Amino acid sequence: MLDEARTSVAHRAWDRAYERYAQVAASRPLDADDLERFAKSAYWLGHSDESISLREAAYAAHLEDGDDQRAALCALTLRREHLANMQDAVAAAWLKRAEHLLEGRPDSFADTAPADGYLAIAHADAARARGDFARALGLVDRASRIGESSSDPNLRAWAMMRRALFLVDEGRLGEGDRLMEEVAALAAAGELGGYTTGAVLTNAMSLCCDLASYRRGLEWSDAARRWLARQPIRGFAGICGIHRSQLSCMLGNFTDALADVSRACDEVGEVSLVHAGLAQHELGEVRLRLGDLDGAAVAFEHAQELGEDPQPGLALLRLAQDDPSAALSSIDRSLEGAALDGFARARVLAAKAEIATAAADTERARAARDELRQIAERLPSPAVRAASAWADGLAALAEDDPETASRDLEHARARWSAISAPYEAAKAEVALAETALQRGDADDATARLQSARHTFERLGAKEDARRTGMREERVRLGGSPTRIVRTFLFTDIVSSTSLLGVIGDDAWDDLRRWHDQTLRASFAQHSGDEIDHAGDGFFVAFPDATSALASAVEIQRRLAEHRRAHGFAPQVRMGLHATAATHDGSDYTGMGVHTAARISALAGAGEILASAETVGEVPDARISERRPALLKGIAEPVEIVSIEWGD
Repeated sequence: MLDEARTSVAHRAWDRAYERYAQVAASRPLDADDLERFAKSAYWLGHSDESISLREAAYAAHLEDGDDQRAALCALTLRREHLANMQDAVAAAWLKRAEHLLEGRPDSFADTAPADGYLAIAHADAARARGDFARALGLVDRASRIGESSSDPNLRAWAMMRRALFLVDEGRLGEGDRLMEEVAALAAAGELGGYTTGAVLTNAMSLCCDLASYRRGLEWSDAARRWLARQPIRGFAGICGIHRSQLSCMLGNFTDALADVSRACDEVGEVSLVHAGLAQHELGEVRLRLGDLDGAAVAFEHAQELGEDPQPGLALLRLAQDDPSAALSSIDRSLEGAALDGFARARVLAAKAEIATAAADTERARAARDELRQIAERLPSPAVRAASAWADGLAALAEDDPETASRDLEHARARWSAISAPYEAAKAEVALAETALQRGDADDATARLQSARHTFERLGAKEDARRTGMREERVRLGGSPTRIVRTFLFTDIVSSTSLLGVIGDDAWDDLRRWHDQTLRASFAQHSGDEIDHAGDGFFVAFPDATSALASAVEIQRRLAEHRRAHGFAPQVRMGLHATAATHDGSDYTGMGVHTAARISALAGAGEILASAETVGEVPDARISERRPALLKGIAEPVEIVSIEWGD
């Protein structure tokens, strides 16, 4: 039976090997080599805990036999398995054991053994994590020469793969890509061991995704599927599914991507907690693109529970839920704390530029743009360059510079289209529609929105299609957009959540109705045009500053009078700013609108703040001295004044 178990391992019949070894182990102890074979069988069948226990027993047996080299190899394998299960401290301890067993080894490559090479690979990974690419490359060169000396094809493959990745990290994309193709061809040809084959093919797929070679990445995915079909193993099929989903998602094949990543979620949990988190992250990204916001939220929550930071999807979900402030906070935390490589950081920064523009935070939009430019210079991948052009265009859009925005967004759209990324190209088309509206070209905006909507519908991106269709309809109804000067007023009830908790739902509903009626009566009396009523606040456009200021003062005095007569009235803050804005018939857009909103956010309870340039004479009210104010998302200080309206 032991011979049958060994033969089954040689033929990669893992289920039979595991069964036979279990039967033998039940009756007598196994030696170190058979314990390793048994551990490998357990690993490939997804029995991670048992694999670790058996490998630990093999490590002890090798030590007892005096074979430090084989014991060190077991220690390094145990380090890898513990890392996959997010047990970093235990993994570090196994690395220390390997270092101790191999310390004092000769420098001559003729006298080294594979364990020395695999230790060099582990040290190279640590150097890469520190950003020390020169040392990392030196260590993989050492590992490669040890592999040549010891005739270990797997060690040579690991050294080639790591060298390819480190070259790409340094910005030598062509060299790294060619080297990865070379080692992937060896894996696909069946010249390497099982774990090495799986690692090489999945890394080849990941690199193709980073370099925007999505269709080539799918070809390596097909090679991995053929390899997996020849042996019954768990784990790598799911890991391959995650990468295949990422590639399909970029190509706009969302249905295929969803099927692949859904299977991956079922397959990787028993093998690697790290990949279980990645699978949930990818599932959330696909669901988000499909417009399943609730499903995306669940997947991102599961990813976080597994220790994965699901960005940029989580922040873009908050944006889709109309909460740009939460989206910005979420993505900023990730950029500050997460250890992201250049490609991953570029993807997150592209999302930050989008969110910052939606939140009218020009400062953050510029910061994302500037860092993306630096990454694109160092890693000139087509995808990174497209993301950089996207951020350039969005920052210009936020700054009310439609000509620059249009040029940069056209570059982004063309680059996304060239690499067959239709979803990103459609998003660029939507942003280009906004530049057309800023220029006053409603026909161009309508055509671009219609084109983007058709793409979203074809891809199955339901939420994007819905929102784009609504924007398209508003533009159609509004006619040609124009630049027009108005005085914008923003109001908001201060501490409304706390107030609701004090007075209860019924009293709050009555109070809010009275508040809304009172403010609307004043708006109408002073020719104010109510643009939006979100939550507890209003956004109103007045034909001139005199009317806007008169309405604001009148409202505050009515609230004060109600407070004196009835003992209570809500405290309302207000902000005003006179500016030119783009009017498309149903809305006003532009930096001036955002400035008015930011001024309002600075006001305290019962206070009216206005930009100094807006205020002239205000009947029966005093104007404070001018003071500079830094407004969120606006680079230069704005001079503001307070309208002292009290008796």
